Amino acid sequence: MGGVGYDVVVIGAGFSGLAAARELVKDGFDVVVLEGRDRVGGRSSTTTLAGVPVDLGGTFVGPTQDAVLTLAKELDCPTEPTYSQGANLIRWRGKVRSYRGTIPKVSLLGLLDIGRIQWQVDRLGRGIDITKPWAAPNANKLDSTSLGGWLHSVGASASSRDLLAIMARVTWGAEPDDVSMLHAVRYVKAAGGLDRMLDVAGGAQQDHFPGGTQQIAHKMAAELGDRVRLDSVVTRIEWSDDAVAVSSSGGVVEGRRAILAIPPAHRLGIDIAPAPPIGYQQLAQRWSQGALSKAYAAYSRPFWRDKDLSGQALSDQGPVFITFDVSPGDDGPGVLLGFVDSRGFDALPAEQRRHAALKGFAGLFGPDAENPIEYVDHCWGAETFAPGGPTAAVPPGMWTEFGPLLREPVGPLHWASTETADEWTGFLDGAVRAGYRAASEVAATLRS
Repeated sequence: MGGVGYDVVVIGAGFSGLAAARELVKDGFDVVVLEGRDRVGGRSSTTTLAGVPVDLGGTFVGPTQDAVLTLAKELDCPTEPTYSQGANLIRWRGKVRSYRGTIPKVSLLGLLDIGRIQWQVDRLGRGIDITKPWAAPNANKLDSTSLGGWLHSVGASASSRDLLAIMARVTWGAEPDDVSMLHAVRYVKAAGGLDRMLDVAGGAQQDHFPGGTQQIAHKMAAELGDRVRLDSVVTRIEWSDDAVAVSSSGGVVEGRRAILAIPPAHRLGIDIAPAPPIGYQQLAQRWSQGALSKAYAAYSRPFWRDKDLSGQALSDQGPVFITFDVSPGDDGPGVLLGFVDSRGFDALPAEQRRHAALKGFAGLFGPDAENPIEYVDHCWGAETFAPGGPTAAVPPGMWTEFGPLLREPVGPLHWASTETADEWTGFLDGAVRAGYRAASEVAATLRS
């Protein structure tokens, strides 16, 4: 390595990388941010539909997500409540009916069973330290099975299993059988419990940004100025104890430390020399990303509100399995957001995806939903660069084997991304917290 050009090289201009870079610049360090895409924001991407900003990636925020909310306030990015007035809908076993609250009353026995499951998850969480879940007394037992396997073992009803499958799809972009039970329990605890994680009012979907979430990334990048370099796909990192040389499509930059603010699975796309210990390589291979798609339909006005409907719905039929109303007001346009099961959807041509999603909306809200004025969808799992979302779907056995390495530095290499957060893992707030934590680690190391 020739000479040290920067104090810190940050790889990834998502919320985690930009938050880390912003903190380090405030502390007086020289920083460069390399981003492979032609935009900032990572898994936050905002477009416009019928004149309304809509988020193709991360969308919602809620109480106790203090890191991202404080950051948004500093950058003058206001929130507004997610519409939740009126009844919710559920399409279940071929019928559509209304309900109130977070958990639909599929039956009295079903409601009691869901309550029992929630109590057991909360009880398991009390025995887990989210900073080191692998050390819990029952960690090996929980990590050896999947969420789906655990539900069968405790005698969960078919309705409970199907409802929690919807939760797994929207949370991790995966099925219950794909996710470690230890990961599920830790994830729920990191969000403050199932109610906090799933609720609108008082929960993680309580608010959204009328200007979209990507504006936060844009404003962080504007503060950083030409320190942020787009279209710089990092291909190789060479490192010694006190220096890094990072090669990208934009050239080579050198620094004293590097922060890889990318999901664990995407670390595999970078040739690191010397190679980290084998456990780090195996972690990246097995800490897999989920896959989730989103669809939006805009109408001249939010017609469902005329029927005292909230726009929130669940469905046991695909491809749309959960919806929200993100309309700017009663007068229009009306905007429905649908989370979409990527299986069998992402591979369809655009017009067939549109038809399938609108048919899903219409199955819930009636034939008017089949005739929007505009439509857009996005398939994160089909992206050519850094595919997958919304977060890691960690399979059984991974936390107890590789958890201690998830964010443990290797020489001058530090790790960020929402997957490495202790609180609100998998959310925008977790991404910001992880960026702050990595920046603090690096600053302390450089000062010493």
